[in-house]
Amino acid sequence: MRARPLTISYTLVQIMTLDPRFRLPIDEALPALRAALAAHARAVLVAPPGAGKTTGVPLALLDEPFTQGGRLIVLEPRRLAARAAAARMAATLGETVGETVGLRVRLQSLVSKRTRIEVVTEGVFVRMILDDPALDGVAAVLFDEFHERSLDADLGLALALDAQGALRADLRLLVMSATLDGARVRRLLGDAPLIESFGRAFPVVTRYLGHDRHARIEDEVARATLEALERETGSILVFLPGQGEIRRVAETLAARIRRPDVDIAPLYGALDFRAQDRAVAPAPPGRRKVVLATSIAETSLTIEGVRVVIDSGLMRVPVYEPDIGLTRLDTVRVSKANADQRRGRAGRVEPGVCYRLWEEAATGGLAPYAAPEILSADLSGFLLDCALWGETDPSRLAFLDPPPRAALAEARALLISIGAVDSSGRIADEGRSIARLALPPRLARMVVDAARTGDARTAAEVAVLITERGLGGDAVDLTTRLEAFRRDRSQRAEDARRLARGLAQRAAEALPSPSGGGAGPPGSTRGLPGALLASAYPDRIAMARGRRGAFLMANGRAASLEAHDPLAGEPYLAIGEVAGRAAAARILLAAPLGLAEVEAVAGAAIETAEEIAFDRASASLRARRRRRLGALTLAEQTLAVPADAASATALARGVLALGLARLPWSKALAQWRGRLLFLRRAGGDRVDGESWPDVSDERLANDPDWLAPFLLGKTRLDEIGADDVSNALHALVPWGLARKLDDDAPTHFVAPTGTAAAIDYEAEGGPAIALRVQELFGLAEHPSVAGGTIPLTLHLLSPAHRPIQITRDLPGFWRGSWAAVRSDLRGRYPRHFWPEDPAGAAPTTRAKPRGT
Repeated sequence: MRARPLTISYTLVQIMTLDPRFRLPIDEALPALRAALAAHARAVLVAPPGAGKTTGVPLALLDEPFTQGGRLIVLEPRRLAARAAAARMAATLGETVGETVGLRVRLQSLVSKRTRIEVVTEGVFVRMILDDPALDGVAAVLFDEFHERSLDADLGLALALDAQGALRADLRLLVMSATLDGARVRRLLGDAPLIESFGRAFPVVTRYLGHDRHARIEDEVARATLEALERETGSILVFLPGQGEIRRVAETLAARIRRPDVDIAPLYGALDFRAQDRAVAPAPPGRRKVVLATSIAETSLTIEGVRVVIDSGLMRVPVYEPDIGLTRLDTVRVSKANADQRRGRAGRVEPGVCYRLWEEAATGGLAPYAAPEILSADLSGFLLDCALWGETDPSRLAFLDPPPRAALAEARALLISIGAVDSSGRIADEGRSIARLALPPRLARMVVDAARTGDARTAAEVAVLITERGLGGDAVDLTTRLEAFRRDRSQRAEDARRLARGLAQRAAEALPSPSGGGAGPPGSTRGLPGALLASAYPDRIAMARGRRGAFLMANGRAASLEAHDPLAGEPYLAIGEVAGRAAAARILLAAPLGLAEVEAVAGAAIETAEEIAFDRASASLRARRRRRLGALTLAEQTLAVPADAASATALARGVLALGLARLPWSKALAQWRGRLLFLRRAGGDRVDGESWPDVSDERLANDPDWLAPFLLGKTRLDEIGADDVSNALHALVPWGLARKLDDDAPTHFVAPTGTAAAIDYEAEGGPAIALRVQELFGLAEHPSVAGGTIPLTLHLLSPAHRPIQITRDLPGFWRGSWAAVRSDLRGRYPRHFWPEDPAGAAPTTRAKPRGT
C-alpha cells in the first residue's frame, strides 16, 4: 500500500496533540523539552511509565528546527520494545514500519530513504556509531529507558558524548527514563536541562501474599494467578524470572483452568517475533489473557487490557566471574525500581491491582535500583569496542559508573590472548576482523578461525545459536539444537540463518587470502560443533568425574547434568553455558568431544609434566607423568620415584603433613629436643653470635628442609628410621652450641647419693625431677639449669615414691615446712631416718644412713 504524504502524517500528529481524546501525559512536558533541545545539545527527560515518552517524544521532535531534516535515532533496551515502539509510531502516522518510522534490530531491518525516525536496540546503535563516528545525517539520539543501564546503553552514550564533543557539536542527545536518578545523569551530561513529566497513572491496589520459602515459586505464582482470575476482571500480566518457570506455570495453569475464555500467552526474549506480538496484542472481545513474562515486559511496552499484575519478585541476570571467564545466569530479587515498574503495568489503561509474592515489610529491603550491567559483565567486547573507537583507556570516556579495573584487566588479557589488541591495548588487524562480526570476542574469534579451515558457516550458526536464545529448542546438546535450527522454517530461524551466512561471509572476506570458508557444507566434519565450541571456550572443556553427569571444567569449576541427559555419559564436553552458583552449577548448553578433538583444539595449552606426589593413605611417594589441560588430567603414567632432592623434599613434606608424631621418635631424642626448646625459651647464652635453634612443632611441621637431606633414596614413611630423624635434628645445632647443651641443659640431675634423676624439660612448670627426699639430705643449695638461672622443680617423694611436696626452693623448704612434713613421715615410716636438720644430714638411699 502506498504510504501517505509526510505532510498529511504530520498534520495527524498535530491533530492528536490538540484533541484531548488523543493527548498523552507527556504532552504537557513537550514545550519545555523542545525549548531545552533548541537551546542545548543535551537534555534529560524523566517520565513515569505510561506517560507516552517512547512514542510521543520522537514524533514531537521530528519537525523541530534543530533536526533540519536529519534522522532521529531512538534506542530501546530490547527488540520487543523496539518493534512495539516502531509499530505504534508508524500506526500513529498512518503508515507501516519502514516508511517515516524505521526499525533496525538484530535479525530484522526495516528502513528506507524516507525513514526519519529509526528505532534501534542499544547494541545496534553501538555498531552504528563505531562504523560512523560522526553519525552523518543524524540530528538527535534518544536513549529511552536508560535506567535499565545495560552495558550497550552506557557505552553508546559514552561514545555519543565523545563524538558530540569532538565531531558533532550540533548533535542532540536526549536521555529518557521512567525510574532514574535524573540529577546524576544530568551531571554526566554537563548539567544538561532536566525536564520532568508527572504522568497520569491510574490507581493500583497492592496486595502482599507473602512467600513460603519451602514452596516452588512456580506453584505460588500459579495459585496467585488462579485466585486473581476468580477475584478480578481484565487480563493478567505475570512476572517470572525465566523461560523455565514460565513453561512450568503455563503447564500448571493449562491443567487447572477450566474457563474457555482464558488464553495463556508466554512472553520472553527467545520467542519468535510472531509469538511475542500475539502475547502483547489485546485479547479478543469477550476473552481474557494471562501473559507469563520475564522482565522483558517491564518497560517500553503496554499490553492492552492488562489491569492485574502478579509479581514473583525475582529476575534472572547474567553474572560474570572474571576469575574463570564464565558468565552464569543468577536468579536475584528485583530492585525497588523494577517492582515499581511492574506494579505500574496494572494502571496503564484503568485502575488495577498488583499481587506481590513477598511480605510488605520486605519491600523496604529491596535495592533502590538494579545494579548496572557494567559492574558485573564480561567487558571483553566492551573493551574491544573502545579499542576500535581508538580509546585504550575507557576511564577517559564518560560513564555514569566507571568499569571495574579488575574486570578491565581480565578483559584486556583475554583480548591479547586472542590477538585482538596488542600489549598496549591498541586494536590489532585481527581485532578489526573480530569486531566486524558484532559477536562476543571469543565467538567472533571462533568464526574467523573456522573461516580459515572452511567451517565458517557452521561456526557462524553455532555463534548465532549461542547468542539467540531459543533457536533450535532448549536441548542441552548443541548438536541437537543445530540440527533442529537447520530444520526450522519459522521466520525467526530464516532471519537467523541469513545472519549466520552474513557472518560467515564477513569472516571469509576478512582473511588475507579468502578461503571460501563461507561456502563449506554445514556439519561436514564429524563432531565439529563440539570442537568449535571448545575453540571458543577452551577453559570450559570438561571431563567426566566419577558420578554420571558430573564434570570438571579446565578452569577448575565443577558443573553437572541430570543423570538421564544423553550427554551425561560422555567422557568430554565442550560447555557453552551454565546456570547457578559454583556449588551447584548446571550445564545449559554443551556438545560432546573426543580426546583427539580436545588435543586438536587446546593442544598448545596442554602441558606434560612429571609429578611426584605423596599418597597419604600409603604414606609413600608416587611418581607420574601427567598430561594436563588446566585442572583436567587427560592422561597419566606411573613412573619410578627418582632418588633425588626433589623426591626427598616431597617425602619430607608429605610425612610432616601427617603429623610429627608419625616420625620414629626415640625417648632420648624426644628429651634432647625438649632440652633445646627449654633453652630457646629461656633465652640461653649466645655462642659466637648464634642462638638456640627453633625446633618447635610449628617450625618442624611447616619446614621440610630440616628433614629432607636425610631422606635421600627413601620413598616411604616406614623407611625412615630413628637415626634419620636424630641426625636431622642434631644438624640444626651449631657445633659451638652443641658443646654447651650438656652444661646448660643436662639430661640428668645427680643427687648427693649419686642417683641420676632424668630431667623432664617438657614439664608444665619448667624443668623438673622426681626424687626421694632422703637422697637430697645435706643439699644446702637448690639445683638449677641454664647456667644457674632456672631452678629445677623438685617433686619430693616418700620412701614409697609417693609425692609429699613440690618446691623450687629447697633451702626454704628445709627451714620452713619440713618440720610438719617430718612429723607426718615419722609416723608413716618409723624405721626411716628423719633428721631435724636435713641440710646438715647425710643423704641416703637406705632406711637409715650407714652407722646409725
